[in-house]
Amino acid sequence: MTLDILLALAAFALVSSITPGPNNLMLMASGANFGFRRTVPHMLGVGLGFVFMILVVGAGLAQVFDAYPLSYTVLKIVSILYLTYLAWKIANAAPIRRGEASGTPMTFLQAAAFQWVNPKAWAMALTAISAYTPDTTLTAIALVAVIFGAINIPSVSLWTVMGQQMARVLTNPARLTAFNWTMAALLIASLYPVLFP
Repeated sequence: MTLDILLALAAFALVSSITPGPNNLMLMASGANFGFRRTVPHMLGVGLGFVFMILVVGAGLAQVFDAYPLSYTVLKIVSILYLTYLAWKIANAAPIRRGEASGTPMTFLQAAAFQWVNPKAWAMALTAISAYTPDTTLTAIALVAVIFGAINIPSVSLWTVMGQQMARVLTNPARLTAFNWTMAALLIASLYPVLFP
């Protein structure tokens, strides 16, 4: 892989990892509702789950979608339904009072599994493999995964920090509820490219 391709891949990884999408919106909501420390497993699940996804997609799953286009349509429908469910859960999250441990953020495994129904993650993985691995050797695929992991984890952490900082403003239940409903609406809006490609 040439230096030009590596730099282009790093730029793509940064832009796609740091821009709003289902993962980042949910991490921001989690940071606001649960704080940074309790959201760490969710962040690691996103970052490492996506690295694993790139490895699996690069190893041949993308060819399954080419051979069986209906499987991709089924995945899109499942993704839309699941994201709608998550938006509902965010919108209806009960406000947490100081010192109260009610509610739970996403676990590492839940966040890692979520990558498989996240339309943005699929678009990122398929683009990364098809555009930035001219030779689909295991080494090239692993390099793409490592670059994404190195860029993705700090990027998603910023969204959690933003949410945590928002918690200072969201000190009363009405503001927190409004924030959660806004995050839920943005999560639904992130489905626009999936529904209307």
